[in-house]
Amino acid sequence: MEFNNLLLSINDHIAELTINRPKQLNALNKETISEIHEALKGLRNDDSVRVVIITGSGEKSFVAGADIKEFADFSITEGTELAAQGQSSLFDYVENFSKPLIAAVNGFALGGGLELAMSAHIRIASDNAKLGLPEVTLGLIPGYGGTQRLAQLVGKGRALEMILSAQMISAERAFEMGLVNHMVSQEDLMTTARKMAAKIAFNSPSALHSAIKCVNAGFKDGMNGYQVEIEEFGKCFGTEDFTEGTTAFMEKRKPQF
Repeated sequence: MEFNNLLLSINDHIAELTINRPKQLNALNKETISEIHEALKGLRNDDSVRVVIITGSGEKSFVAGADIKEFADFSITEGTELAAQGQSSLFDYVENFSKPLIAAVNGFALGGGLELAMSAHIRIASDNAKLGLPEVTLGLIPGYGGTQRLAQLVGKGRALEMILSAQMISAERAFEMGLVNHMVSQEDLMTTARKMAAKIAFNSPSALHSAIKCVNAGFKDGMNGYQVEIEEFGKCFGTEDFTEGTTAFMEKRKPQF
């Protein structure tokens, strides 16, 4: 796959997807959103890939928001469609991705950039990262799931404070709030993400998929997360991974998934 705005590499079951628009601080435009979707769709079907890391090029920015020039003159209908299409093709797609997805946040994660990081299953931030949802300064609100996922991660009060004040927070504060899982130096960011990805990649791919599905179910209206867990737990017994995992345990060896 060739892309105008992305770099993709695959090594040892780990795919690294780098948003590569450094002059625009890796801002998300329509083409980039489409390319990320297409890249992830390909990785989803690639059995050699077990974990995906998504990051931004350079050391200044993960993703510094959406490309405002593309929607500055939109109507109500066009704005509604922008949010709906974006959520469907990228942000919801990332959240429900069948393989673990780690966001390595290297610098600014603002607006759509923070929304992308929040869609990922795990977030690791460099200590120079700045995170925020500044949409209200533009007469907008977060439209790519930000109002929902931020509250899920940090609680209603803190989410409203960040959204209504439009203030950026430091990586340290984001770690304290639980918005990011880990904070490391810029130099250690990708090494840390790769080490975590390697640990995850060792585990059963089918079980990882089920675990993601179950955790997400608990945050979806109309879904009983406990019931989904029961069903997915049962399905595990019919997988080759279960046979290998239990056999390896009884034979006192490492499983080969």
